[in-house]
Amino acid sequence: MMRRTVQNGWFCGLVMASMALFGCGSESAASAGGDTSGSSGAASTGVVTTGPAVPGSSASSQASAEGTSAADESSSEAGSETTTAGETTTGGPIDPPGALDVLCGTAPPDGAETPLPLPEPSGVCPPFIPGWNTFASSGNARDVFVVAPSDLQPGEQLPVAFLWHWLGGSAADFIEEADVQNAVDQFRFLALVPAEKGDLIFRWPFSSVDSNERMEEEFVFFDDMLACAAQTYSIDNTCVSSVGVSAGALFTSQLGWARSEYLSSIIVLSGGTGGLVKPWNGAVHIMPAMVLWGGPSDVCVALNFTNTSENLEAELMADGHAVVECEHNCGHSAPPFESGKPDLTPFAGMWKFFLDHPYWLEDGETPWDAGTPPSLPEWCSVGIGSSTPRVGECNGPGC
Repeated sequence: MMRRTVQNGWFCGLVMASMALFGCGSESAASAGGDTSGSSGAASTGVVTTGPAVPGSSASSQASAEGTSAADESSSEAGSETTTAGETTTGGPIDPPGALDVLCGTAPPDGAETPLPLPEPSGVCPPFIPGWNTFASSGNARDVFVVAPSDLQPGEQLPVAFLWHWLGGSAADFIEEADVQNAVDQFRFLALVPAEKGDLIFRWPFSSVDSNERMEEEFVFFDDMLACAAQTYSIDNTCVSSVGVSAGALFTSQLGWARSEYLSSIIVLSGGTGGLVKPWNGAVHIMPAMVLWGGPSDVCVALNFTNTSENLEAELMADGHAVVECEHNCGHSAPPFESGKPDLTPFAGMWKFFLDHPYWLEDGETPWDAGTPPSLPEWCSVGIGSSTPRVGECNGPGC
């Protein structure tokens, strides 16, 4: 289960139509020391931290003096692969053997579709090292928290997951609530957890009041994070996913079509389209999507997330995307994922979706058509309208 009980509902996602702010999770964010102010008080370029402290904090500065780049670290802990210098490896299974086998990192079939080359950064990239990193994007100082495997091996090639936080939360909250460091260590990927710019009441641009120019600025921010990460790490560009929660999921529902040429999948946790949210605008690349919501009570202020999720599903189906649908019963709160193994991160099923769906799959294809993995909860299923809503107790209050 999660490492701490959610007190304010980690998904609370929007504001009332009157534009008054109702941010859930603010107390949690403060207790975690997370940055909820975007780039204000940003850290100096390339800061290393041992945890997701506020950019520019004394904890960040102290860790900067003590930290070392993950690209230079190597260990022989259980579950890691040892390679000779110059070799390239991909994330493999850990104990028990084969339990986490994934498709990302395997060779695509001959003639399979491949993504565009990685984008060029719009500015100068600092080394992206574990912890807070500040860099220029579209002329603005932006912050991203980098989570890399703690035992990163020389030459290890990493899939990439972008994690967009919810309205009342922060990058720090997402990292803690989703057990991201353990997930990265177990599943062998790179997590990029951006901080908001701080100029939007909804945190991320996705609403009908957000201009196309502001939307494009955030899309370029995604480009720059991916491009800069590739200058420090060996990136598997056939396995790049966007994962969003509530407000972050509403933005992922926009990023999915806007940057489909780079994305292999999207994971939308209480997000979607319609109403106050811009529609899906068609995608160049047809990719699998996980669409999850919390049942009929998944309502937060101005949005019914059953409606927005089903709107997105219909738009994805019209485009030909494969959909894994998940419906729990805990409303607008943390989805009650459980891996079923005490030593495995609770969100294993979500991470496995990301890593089982590389870019080169055929349009509309999912390897889970033959059966979903044991780490996926029984309230998830392949196909729109196919899931059986969860029953049982929930971890904490919702919105």
